[in-house]
Amino acid sequence: MTTIYDVARVARVSTATVSRVLRGSDAVRPDTRQRVLAVIETLGYVPDASARGLTRRRRDIIGLVGLERGADEIDIERSSLLFIDHIVHAAEAVLSGTEFSLLLTFGNRGEQFEGRVRSLVGQADGLLIAEEILTPGELRALAAQIPVVLIAGDRGQSAVDVFLADNLSGMTALARHLTDHHRYRRLCFVAGPKDAPDAAERYSAFEQAIAASPGSGIDQVIHGNFAEDSGVAAAQVLLGRTSLPQAVACANDQMAIGVLRELQRAGVRVPADVAVTGFDDVYASRVIEPQLTTVSQPFRDLGRRATHRLLARIADPALAPRTEILPTQVVIRASCGCQSQNQRLRRATAARPRKGESSCEDTSSHRRGGERIRGGRGRGKDGDGGSPRWWRRWL
Repeated sequence: MTTIYDVARVARVSTATVSRVLRGSDAVRPDTRQRVLAVIETLGYVPDASARGLTRRRRDIIGLVGLERGADEIDIERSSLLFIDHIVHAAEAVLSGTEFSLLLTFGNRGEQFEGRVRSLVGQADGLLIAEEILTPGELRALAAQIPVVLIAGDRGQSAVDVFLADNLSGMTALARHLTDHHRYRRLCFVAGPKDAPDAAERYSAFEQAIAASPGSGIDQVIHGNFAEDSGVAAAQVLLGRTSLPQAVACANDQMAIGVLRELQRAGVRVPADVAVTGFDDVYASRVIEPQLTTVSQPFRDLGRRATHRLLARIADPALAPRTEILPTQVVIRASCGCQSQNQRLRRATAARPRKGESSCEDTSSHRRGGERIRGGRGRGKDGDGGSPRWWRRWL
């Protein structure tokens, strides 16, 4: 079994320095910290959970940490509940029946923000971290000092509990709908940030699904940052080309809405000229025109399950880390080229579809009005959160 002495010996530092790194102390040079963290990751060192518990005092605070993407909020980002908002509501719903309060901190990736995250060790009883803000070594060191649960993290992460949506199945099902049902052959993908596990999985799944479709190909991959303005920028890149793709698949709804609206501003018809799809199924995807075909992920279930797991880990720090993957579903609307419910209603002279039918006539797995194709094994039901009680603190 690896000990702190092994880490100190391999990293060529004292055990006191290793301890300071594990505590998140600022009294360690950055290059030394990185060297120690790399050794911790290589050796797989995890301090004894029971010993950590003896030194901690309950504060009745749960920290929730998230990254800020994009420079400025625009359009739907100012008025709609997005991914992190749903996670906050879900966590608060769970904690409302306990003595715990929720402490929020958000920031841009970088050493300053990472230092703020480490400082939460002395302020909270446990941390919910949305996306992988820290490197594997830093995350392992943080989990050695405080219970941590990761939301939308890397499914291969072994040091902490991870809760994520089934990005692979969801994006694969969406790509097959575009190539098999609509016969799109020239596609573009607007990918999310390269450091986001969700974004990496969605791009990988899309790429593999398109490669498996004879005659289909990805004309261009444009990287965004999950924010709507990066979707706008991606559309401007496409508009500068000599020809447009037949379909643009985006790694999330915010970017998809940015693409869709910028194309419309330029006179491009969606979906008549270019189909556009997203991922997430945020509320705004249901009210824009045309309504957005997307992949629905269970935001609230992710937040609820992760929060329940964190409370269990606070009660028993020795629990073995586990990964839980929640199912996703494709939601068929009009932006991919399928007929919308409003369009069908206007065709009142046509025969009324039987319950369970869709305008995508080659499949019986769709329903009318924003229908779902399973991308996983099932789907949890998302509830509405009550009035939140949280603290937003810029540390």
